[in-house]
Amino acid sequence: MEDLIKQFVESLSSEKGYSAHTCRAYLQDLGEFCRFLEKRGPRNDRADRGSGAFDVDGLFIREYLGVLHKKNKKVTIARKLSAIRSFFRFLIRQGMITDNPADFVATPKQDKMIPEYLSVDNMFRLLDSMKPDTLLKYRDRAIFETLYSSGIRVSELAGMNVLDVDFQAGLIRVFGKGQKERLVPVGSKALDAIRIYREILGRKAADRGKTAAPDENGPLFLNNNFGRLSTRSIARILGKTARTCGLPMPVSPHVLRHSFATHMLDAGADLKAVQEMLGHQSLSTTQKYTHVSIDRLMQAYDKAHPRK
Repeated sequence: MEDLIKQFVESLSSEKGYSAHTCRAYLQDLGEFCRFLEKRGPRNDRADRGSGAFDVDGLFIREYLGVLHKKNKKVTIARKLSAIRSFFRFLIRQGMITDNPADFVATPKQDKMIPEYLSVDNMFRLLDSMKPDTLLKYRDRAIFETLYSSGIRVSELAGMNVLDVDFQAGLIRVFGKGQKERLVPVGSKALDAIRIYREILGRKAADRGKTAAPDENGPLFLNNNFGRLSTRSIARILGKTARTCGLPMPVSPHVLRHSFATHMLDAGADLKAVQEMLGHQSLSTTQKYTHVSIDRLMQAYDKAHPRK
């Protein structure tokens, strides 16, 4: 079964263009399911069957979900079940099985969660707290301005190259999930921050004798060794910056994406347009950002409630 899982994950990368991060998640989730089957062995009522991929039925999967319920949130369980479904669909396409046992297992009903986001004041507080005086600080300011200005995923930002920025048109080209390409508007403050960072980067590279660096056809944001900056490094830098300026909550790159969507919709942006900018396949995914902000809720309460 482990070999089949590896073949499946390889197909996600080669055929569907899934990112390395997504492929690792599938490999981990399916690996856990495989270990559960090995430990569980055949059921007492089905001693004639083993516990490999071809012997799994809906009851095996339900039992596995029951184990997961003890330590995992519903959203995590739903993700793991989705990975199992996709794996068995792959086996059907390969002609190895005829039915998908996971199709008969219901997905756990999800709790409706309001995405965490920063208020406009706190978002400005974070960005304005950065006073660039070194190359890395100019880079970090450009990164966070771009994330908030465009709402793109941190993986999309880390994968951007210099040529993906169109300064004249005010657009950036990003490759989203499944390597789907889209153009996203970006504001003048973010473009100015990128331009300044790249100018300083060029001078620093020349000072260090790196005549071929930075490559104008290469990564947009670089680490100390002039290599592509990783998503993990971006998240770490943002978290440290947020703590330094005293924000009341942990801040991740995804919080900036949530903040972008929330602020756009609060200001009257069209839901469909925001969906396209975020790169969501389904409009329902974008609709989770249509929550009423606490500020607007309190204003309505103070204005209307007779006994406030």
